[in-house]
Amino acid sequence: MVLSKRERLEKTIAGEATDRAPVALWRHWPGDDQRPSDLVMSLQWFQQQWDFDFIHIAPSPSTTILDYGAQDAWQGDLKGYRYVTQRPITRSLDWTELPILDPQRGYLGQLLEVMRLMDEAIKGPVPLVMTIYSPLSQAVLLAGETLLLKHLRQSPERLKTGLNTLMSNTLRFLDALQTSRVAGVCYMITHADLQFLSVTEYETFGRVYDLQILETLPSQWWLNIVNVQGKFPMMEVISSYPSQVLAWPAHLTDNFDLASAKIARQGALYGGLDVEQDLHYGTPLKVRDQARHAFELVNNRRLILGTNSPLFVTTPQANIRATREAIDISEKMG
Repeated sequence: MVLSKRERLEKTIAGEATDRAPVALWRHWPGDDQRPSDLVMSLQWFQQQWDFDFIHIAPSPSTTILDYGAQDAWQGDLKGYRYVTQRPITRSLDWTELPILDPQRGYLGQLLEVMRLMDEAIKGPVPLVMTIYSPLSQAVLLAGETLLLKHLRQSPERLKTGLNTLMSNTLRFLDALQTSRVAGVCYMITHADLQFLSVTEYETFGRVYDLQILETLPSQWWLNIVNVQGKFPMMEVISSYPSQVLAWPAHLTDNFDLASAKIARQGALYGGLDVEQDLHYGTPLKVRDQARHAFELVNNRRLILGTNSPLFVTTPQANIRATREAIDISEKMG
């Protein structure tokens, strides 16, 4: 029996047997991401090409801070990231002056327009997931890493004021998002990284805001993903966050691999492939072999095949095709 995309995902989250493993890849769309209609056309084309089990709507991270006065530009980054060229935060007092945003206006309003157009463009029950960034991730974009660390350690109360404003504006955006048929959000955490902060610092300036957002997500959103980035991510902290899915960094294989993560939490894992070594520089054979290895690690349960990072815009189509075809491995193993 062939399951619907939602049925397949819900059974995977519950740890039940499915007809095959779910699969989804995602990427940024530099240039096209500047206009809602063009971004929607790119997302629609990508889905028509590959028929993934959900659509991951991923505007450039900098989009979340443009309404505060930031400026950005695409400068050729191969993952499609737009660089912040002008940051609104230059002194610690600026954190106390961040405005309350109307999510229906400005760049946040454009993201809501993307969702409205996606509702019209995507026919059939394909789950839609919108990317949002944590308050601390937004704060790093607003100030830059060096200045953020300085304010965190020298003016912590002012920074907390700013983080509260960023959290409040994020919650307003999520409230406005409920008018769409979104299935959930991908909550991006970029600096829960031991190379950047201590666990204690992240508990104070990151986790407390993360949980206030994640614990208030609407109950009807059934496909919420927590995605943590970084070279040394604090997986022991993040893996306990409330969500149906945890996106798994492919480079974590020594101390906290897929099998360990599956045991440590309920819900599904999203990953198994390395966006750079497997998909960008690898071959279709390598992609299939790595997919097989990932399924073996989790005994073919609770895994959505994909990556926790956006595809390089120069990723070979053959490797994307191999990812899509690799779900046949899970069907045979099951």
